Amino acid sequence: MKFTCSIDINLPKIEVSRLFANPEHLTEYQEGFISKELIKGLEGENGAVSKLLFKMKMGKDDMELTETIIDNNLPDSFFASYHHKHMDNTMLCQFVAIDNFTTKYISEIHYTAFRGFVPKALALLFPGMFKKQVDKWLVNFKNFAEQNKVN
Repeated sequence: MKFTCSIDINLPKIEVSRLFANPEHLTEYQEGFISKELIKGLEGENGAVSKLLFKMKMGKDDMELTETIIDNNLPDSFFASYHHKHMDNTMLCQFVAIDNFTTKYISEIHYTAFRGFVPKALALLFPGMFKKQVDKWLVNFKNFAEQNKVN
């Protein structure tokens, strides 16, 4: 399953990518985010592996993802893979200057594997649910970024 989401942010590209690149801001726009822990490599560098922890709304267990940076080419793009016990995906984020004060943030998600009956059923029956979550995070990021712009 592959889809693309995008949003226009009223900030210059360099500012948008600076906010995106700082893991301390993840709590501001990714609901349930708890922590990011570097496991291998150098933070933000190609090949770096990190553990991301999210608090789930339903259920008692936290969700753990493993992020591997494939190509960090910020301020233009960021490409990483994410592994979870139930699914794998890649995410390509691109930042395109529309003008000196506006940036288009494009997020291309490609789910490459689903493991287990429930994840496979959700992907088959409700694929829009995945896109809806990414759209929500983009809106959250836009709101966060525009409220925290440097004057």
